[in-house]
Amino acid sequence: MKSTKNCATGTTKSAFGNLLQVQYEGDIRQGEVAMVQLEGSELKAEVIEISGNIAKIQVFEDTRNVKLETPVYFTGELLEAELGPGLLSRIFDGLQNPLEEVAEFAGFFLPRGVYMAPLDRKRRWDYEPTVKVGDQVIRGDTLGTTQENRFQHKVMVPFSKFGKFEITWVIKPGSYSIEEVVAKAKDEKGVEHSFTMLQKWPIKMPLLQGERVKPMKMMDTGLRIIDTQLSQMKGGTFCTPGPFGAGKTVLQHHLSKYSSVDIVVVVACGERAGEVVEVLREFPHLIDPHTGETLMKRTVIICNTSSMPVAARESSVYMGATIAEYYRQMGLDILLLADSTSRWAQAMREMSGRLEEIPGEEAFPAYLASRIAAFYERAGVLALKTGQYGSLTICGAVSPAGGNFEEPVTQATLSVVGSFVGLSRERSDSRRYPAVDPLISWSKYLDPVGKLLSKEMPEWASTVKHATKLLHEGDEIRKRMEVVGEEGTSMQDMIAFLKSELYDFSYLQQNAFDKEDAYSPINRQIALLGLIRKIFDIEFKFPSHDEARSYFLILQNKIKNMNFTAFESPRYLEIQAEINDMLNPHLQKVL
Repeated sequence: MKSTKNCATGTTKSAFGNLLQVQYEGDIRQGEVAMVQLEGSELKAEVIEISGNIAKIQVFEDTRNVKLETPVYFTGELLEAELGPGLLSRIFDGLQNPLEEVAEFAGFFLPRGVYMAPLDRKRRWDYEPTVKVGDQVIRGDTLGTTQENRFQHKVMVPFSKFGKFEITWVIKPGSYSIEEVVAKAKDEKGVEHSFTMLQKWPIKMPLLQGERVKPMKMMDTGLRIIDTQLSQMKGGTFCTPGPFGAGKTVLQHHLSKYSSVDIVVVVACGERAGEVVEVLREFPHLIDPHTGETLMKRTVIICNTSSMPVAARESSVYMGATIAEYYRQMGLDILLLADSTSRWAQAMREMSGRLEEIPGEEAFPAYLASRIAAFYERAGVLALKTGQYGSLTICGAVSPAGGNFEEPVTQATLSVVGSFVGLSRERSDSRRYPAVDPLISWSKYLDPVGKLLSKEMPEWASTVKHATKLLHEGDEIRKRMEVVGEEGTSMQDMIAFLKSELYDFSYLQQNAFDKEDAYSPINRQIALLGLIRKIFDIEFKFPSHDEARSYFLILQNKIKNMNFTAFESPRYLEIQAEINDMLNPHLQKVL
């Protein structure tokens, strides 16, 4: 057990699940870490409310055997993330315990009260200093660099150090552990400080150094329905709500594999263990199409499954955001995937009930919307002193009960994100992949992305808007056809419906099992969207509904076959010529 000397101490007076009321002596603060002392182990907890000399703490472990007068001591530190080289390719729990090391130490059934250092103290890193004696530095300035996988990891002045510092000593280039002092500096009062490769950030208090600017780059994902209909920007926010089994987790797996970012932080917040295991098994063997290396080399996984204590779900979300912010300060593009924020909200609801707070809608806490907004506000683009830009894009999966998008978590999320990528039961049941419903989804980034792609395709944004309008029109016609039948539908409406179906089946849907169609690069999307625009502009004339349907079915199959062939290969160009041969007679009729 750790010494409690100079720490505030207390004893438990009541317990309600993992919420303990502790009578304490000394000085404590909101968010401070507390340790519940059991025989042979200690349980980590966090102060969430203080009333007089009673502190309410949420314990991140199972609280069995906690009794009246169980001793507790307060560490004086906030819940923190340990940051430095060695984070990439690692798997942590919500408290940043390295799960692989914990499993080696304790076996596959993890006992409570086991906490291990997140970063390897013994590993040595080739360090190259970038400052010299006499340099003036401030928080966030680079002291030196080391190579972490393919990234140049910047060792920065700790963000907890405010004011100006003058470098007084710098270590020579060489191989060092993360705890060795690499530089020393004096502050404005003449006090000397020692800097290592290791620093700690409180996970619930964002530490930023730089100016926030508007997102300026597209984040392409290889999914046509997202890149085209629901365009995303690096530094933006989006959510993927959907009912159980609609494909949220599969969609997030695709985003983590193919998104055009440097680093992906995956937060499994209350997910079923089977889905997390799938990620852990796949990623070491999957190749990143952007780099040719395995996906794990650019990935950090925060694993907090549904079988773990609910209190740890909150810490896992903030832990992932803090690690992502740390790498953003190096000028990298980061994607944070949180699956699922609904289970985080359910944990908040459970703790709010134990605190006996006045409930909001559906018993969620009244501050639910502000907590969700604060989380998504951590996304954005930072302009750094070096002239580089770092971005953090946040995508949160939402699991509304019964697929009801009107429930509080979904509505609170939709009010703050920049894009809504909604999945529907109807589309997943009809085997449409991805099961994103373009009729309910939207993106605020369509026009900015259109400007970025204006050189390659000036009419990008206008084509997408026209396609969206056609999809809604086609859906209305389909509903009428279900009542009056095809023969009761005008030829003009029939052709509009067939165009919308062709766009849906041939463009918006992809085959995840086909090596060519699973990932569609942006240049290929532009070429295909240009073909779709050409089809949209043709005023087709057919003698009968049957001929119209037959024609569009053949055209649809040819486009899908073209999607399955290598871009601009001989077979691709052959199918493209066949499609043009089908379209040319109708173009000549119009002319």
